[in-house]
Amino acid sequence: MKPIHFVDPNNLLLCAIITAAMQIFFFGIAATFRFDKVTDFAGGTNFMVLALMTLLLAQTFSVRQILVTAFVCAWGIRLSGYLLYRIIKIGEDKRFDDKRDNLCAFAGFWTFQAIWVFTVSLPVIFTNCSYSNVNNYFTVQDIIGISMYGVGLLTETFADFQKFNFRDNPANNGKWCDYGLWKWSRHPNYFGEIVLWWGMFLISTSVIQGGQWAGIIGPVFITSILLFLSGIPLLEKKSDERYGKVEAYRDYKRSTSPLVPLPPYFYGRLPDAVKCFVCCEFPLYNTMDEADQDELEVKVDEVNGKARANSA
Repeated sequence: MKPIHFVDPNNLLLCAIITAAMQIFFFGIAATFRFDKVTDFAGGTNFMVLALMTLLLAQTFSVRQILVTAFVCAWGIRLSGYLLYRIIKIGEDKRFDDKRDNLCAFAGFWTFQAIWVFTVSLPVIFTNCSYSNVNNYFTVQDIIGISMYGVGLLTETFADFQKFNFRDNPANNGKWCDYGLWKWSRHPNYFGEIVLWWGMFLISTSVIQGGQWAGIIGPVFITSILLFLSGIPLLEKKSDERYGKVEAYRDYKRSTSPLVPLPPYFYGRLPDAVKCFVCCEFPLYNTMDEADQDELEVKVDEVNGKARANSA
């Protein structure tokens, strides 16, 4: 059968339309019924829909295309299933506590989710393109990419379940997770996610050509989001506010890598410059010093106020 193209040979416009339609549909359900349980499910399943659709439209079914599609489906089923189970277990998603009553803010989140799905899917979309069926033999990029995908998927899977089980234990109430992979990394699940999608892009480099190299935007986007926007910075700030006064937490943070799993004994002895430029220990991840400074300024103001009152 001949490949099916919708306007462009990569079917990018069709993928964008499908993504927008799915996110609008689930946004309508979430906004109307104030139903958090569909949010992450909508994101994960959207990835699978794009992968399967582009594979079927191309009609080439190369080993690489089937493999990449299977990888996306395995990741999507794992992530969507886990997040759906977690939200059913805990009830409401706290990410939306300040957005449910603000329709524009809530719609903004769903718009961002649509951009996330489409952008990160680019390497898969280009790999599944009909004219990407240029070879069926495995390249060095394929082998390294497949290995990275496996490491990434296993890492985030174990990290998610270790943290969920830790929090599900009443004995750990009020504690930060430093169990399993979380003893070697403060965010091992994000490490797995980043490695996984760079692996998917690396696989795509075996066949992409010309403008398809724009697919690198996918892993760059997910890496940037997790490192600098809605991933690590927000979680670090929340943890610092909650545990910043606890000396054991400060020791954990000083000796534990923010992203790449490393032995605490080794990481704690690295120079600050190496931690920053090699291990991603960026200054924006530390808000404890700011909190201490604010508290000191408040105390100074209180002392000065009392002094003025006494002198009066």
